[in-house]
Amino acid sequence: MESTDPYFEALLVYLKESRGFDFTGYKRSSLTRRVNRRMGQVGIGDYQEYHDYLQVHPGEFTALFNTILINLTGFFRDAEAWEYLRHEVLETLVANKPADSVIRVWTAGCASGEEAYTLAMALAEILGPEAFRDRVKIYATDVDEEQLNEARQATYTERDVKAVPPELVKRYFEASAQRYTFRQDLRRSVIFGRNDLVQDAPISRIDLLTCRNTLMYFNTETQARILGRFHFALADGGVLFLGKAEMLLSHGSLFTPIDLKRRVFRRVPRLTSTPGAIFVEPPQPSTTPGTGLDRLRNEAFAASPPAQLVLTSDGLVALPNRQMEKLFGLTSRDVGRPFRDLDLSYRPVELRSYIEQAQVERRTLRVTDVEYQRGGDTTNLEVQISPLSDGDGSLLGVNLVFHDVTAARKLQEDLEHANQQLESAYEELQSTVEELETTNEELHSTVEELETTNEELQSTNEELETMNEELQSTNDELQSINDQLRINTAKLDEANGFLEAVLTSLRAGVAVVDQDLRIRVWNRRAEDLWGLRSGEVVGQHFLNLDIGLPFEKLRVPLRAALGPGGEVGEATVDAVNRRGRPVIVRVACTPLAPLDGAVSGGVIIAMETDESAVARKAVDDDLSPDGAR
Repeated sequence: MESTDPYFEALLVYLKESRGFDFTGYKRSSLTRRVNRRMGQVGIGDYQEYHDYLQVHPGEFTALFNTILINLTGFFRDAEAWEYLRHEVLETLVANKPADSVIRVWTAGCASGEEAYTLAMALAEILGPEAFRDRVKIYATDVDEEQLNEARQATYTERDVKAVPPELVKRYFEASAQRYTFRQDLRRSVIFGRNDLVQDAPISRIDLLTCRNTLMYFNTETQARILGRFHFALADGGVLFLGKAEMLLSHGSLFTPIDLKRRVFRRVPRLTSTPGAIFVEPPQPSTTPGTGLDRLRNEAFAASPPAQLVLTSDGLVALPNRQMEKLFGLTSRDVGRPFRDLDLSYRPVELRSYIEQAQVERRTLRVTDVEYQRGGDTTNLEVQISPLSDGDGSLLGVNLVFHDVTAARKLQEDLEHANQQLESAYEELQSTVEELETTNEELHSTVEELETTNEELQSTNEELETMNEELQSTNDELQSINDQLRINTAKLDEANGFLEAVLTSLRAGVAVVDQDLRIRVWNRRAEDLWGLRSGEVVGQHFLNLDIGLPFEKLRVPLRAALGPGGEVGEATVDAVNRRGRPVIVRVACTPLAPLDGAVSGGVIIAMETDESAVARKAVDDDLSPDGAR
């Protein structure tokens, strides 16, 4: 067992209890590296603090699981191994199976589905699309629901299908808007579902099981437990296809290599005795009374050596035999009780799920390695769960048989002890072998670590490539926006220059005001007339300016121009110009109306009349040296 921070182990327990993800069997070196990477992204350096952070921020679970579960996969990954699998394994499998039998395939750790669809294409090439639809069932499982949802869509980018030969892309994918969707008629044969290899029951009667580059993330103990479930899942002669970093050097009793280089293994048969039938239908001669035959059957069942229990189809206790009473204490008083209310339903092993599975699938299930503590002694049991069907196929009930395999287990232990004594005679040779095995295990572990690091680097490179493409697209968009802004700015400067030239060319003083009579434009002639520069008056209230205009006479035309009707108003008033001389000014107030028609302000135009010019000239002549004589 690898030693780690106890707070880190507490974090793993919290993930298992709160979200159902059991990472306790993962290798601590790679697991801590990924968790630390995610903690660094959120700015947390302590496992306890990150534990608290997860409790407060439930959305962080998704980001953490995506970091731990790299989910790196691809079509025809390791093309040479896939080529060998098709010609040496799949073609042989199809040839040996009866023409009307179902071919069952399980791809464990399927991620986003590329491996499952690769298997579908390989089998469809051998069988043809029509036979594939009728005969093939591909079960693809993973613990990541987000990845499973993506796999169910069966839609991939051009970069994703780059490894697929062009002729297969043409036959098995439908292209639309630079996306490639797997054929819908073949897609129905690929079934996706969630399955935790550490906790959930395996799928059974599998002909080919692929689990590539998944086992290497687990420690040795968890790998052994998962491989035991794989052995149970595979049918006799079933094939296991692993990743290039997984070798099964220590599991020769479960799998034997077909091609070690390409990591293809065959299931080793497990020799177990097959218990006989419990209910036998002997021929019924007409001379035998029915009641006597019933008593004979009941007595034979009651005296059966293994403990047996019959349940009705709705889960009620129907019939325990004597050995069942002796072993678990069940009596006739328990007949009619719901089985789920009995301690036996969950102790020494959880039986309710297996019973339900046997009823649904209508096949016999076995539960092995069950230990039952009784009176200080340990009894080893193997439970057989068999559905009981009527002649028309309807379900009558379920039969549970508890085989006592304690003696067999004891013999196995004695045999192991004898083997240990025999091995002690070769102590020196064994020492050398162990040293070589230790070295080999270390090399194998190093290969797995390097493969894991390579997976992470490849995932990071793909993320960086995606980010670079997004940044390049954003830069192009910003460049286009900047070019448009420069064009618009140039047009605005040109329009402002033209407007400035027009206002400067006018002989009249022009002031543009908004609805609140605050000045927005003040032209050059207005500066000459009243002596105030544009920078001094823009933003000021027109009626608050001290410019020599009698504003009380301008209120009526201003109100007419700024009112809802937007009428033009005029007035001729006596005023004083910037030199303090009296002038006669003609003032016109017009509404300022944009395209929508609503009055948004007014334009005030002030111009000296001809009478004012004549009068000012006369005054200037009187004040000149010649006129003062």
